[in-house]
Order: sequence, then structure tokens, then C-alpha cells
Amino acid sequence: MKKTILILLALCLAFALTACGNQAADNTPSEAEVASDTPDTNTTDPGESDTNTTETNDESSSKILVAYFSCTNTTKPLAEYVADSLDADLYEITPVEPYTDADLDYSNDDSRSTKEMNDPNSRPAISGSVENMEQYDTVFIAYPIWWGEAPRIVSTFMESYDFSGKTIIPFCTSSSSGIGSSGTNLEELTTGATWLPGQRFAGGDSRDDMVSWVNSLGLDVIAE
Repeated sequence: MKKTILILLALCLAFALTACGNQAADNTPSEAEVASDTPDTNTTDPGESDTNTTETNDESSSKILVAYFSCTNTTKPLAEYVADSLDADLYEITPVEPYTDADLDYSNDDSRSTKEMNDPNSRPAISGSVENMEQYDTVFIAYPIWWGEAPRIVSTFMESYDFSGKTIIPFCTSSSSGIGSSGTNLEELTTGATWLPGQRFAGGDSRDDMVSWVNSLGLDVIAE
């Protein structure tokens, strides 16, 4: 009888130990479960990171305008090269009264252009205007050289807007004359702007010439 009781007790003990072992095994987390519960050391939410990057790029990007005056279409192609290479906006400074060939006759003391250039206070009227000038961080100003200066209509343009806080880069076209003091004289018509040294180009200079020059300016954008 005692032997029978001992055998039953041994069987019960063995059964209990087996059940405990199985329960312990069921409560052990798998490798996958351990991995999923491990705290992510990257505390930045991926979606938040993408948003911040976009905002940073938007804030650092520079909005550029290329404004030009070109009544004989000599300066126009060069302005277009600069605008295209920088994906910039392009604006033509268009006179209310277009210039005729007679107006541009520099050998005639009575021609319109001669009279304008002999009068520092002359301000030919411009047709149209730049929309939202305040959005631009950088402004290129392109013009031909007339009597060693920028045409007076460019002075009209410079006095028509607030260029405070903007970077301005003048460039000109001429057959022989350099940019001279034309850039610094235009600078005197503005306040609060940063002016970079200007550059003179020949009318037939190439797109590559313009891209090379723009990329030498040290701007935060690359011309392509």
C-alpha cells in the first residue's frame, strides 16, 4: 500500500514539474518580440525629419530675378542665359515710349537718347512692373552701356522698388567700353542692398560664358 502511494506521489510530482517547464517556455519572448520592444534610439520621427528637411531647403533657397533693358536685343540673350541657367524669373524693362533708330543715334545731339544721357535727372517711364519684388533675394540687372553709363530708364527701375536686404549684381553689354562706374552709380540709387562687382560682356558672348561668370560670384546657387 505504501509502495503504491509513493508511486502515485512520484507521478504527481513529475507531472507538476513538466507543466511548470512548459509554462516557462511559453512565457519566454521570441527574438522578434525582443527586437520590436527595444526602444528606438532615433528619437526623431521619420515623417517629422522629412518635413524639417523640406522646410530647411525652402528657407535656404534663393529666389532670383533677372531684370534687363535691351532695346536692340543685344543684352536680351545674355539675360536669358543667366535666367535659364539659374531657373530665375526674367523681367524686361520696357519703355512706355519705345526707342526708334533715330532715338538711338548717338551722333545726333538732339536725339532722344543723347538728351536723356546728358540729363542725370531724366527718368524715362517704364511700362508694367515687377510683381512681388519683395520675394526676391537676388536681382541681376542687365543693360547696354550708353555714353559710359546705364541708360536712364535703368535708373527709373532702380528707384521704383525697395531693394533693402537684397543682393544685386549688375552686368552690361558694349562693343568696347567697360562697365565703368555704371554699377556704382546705380548703387547710389538704392539703400540697404548688397551690391556685387559688375561685369561687362560682348553682345555675342555664349551661354557658357555667362554660366562661368555666375558661378564665379560665390552665390548660394549653381548655374547650370
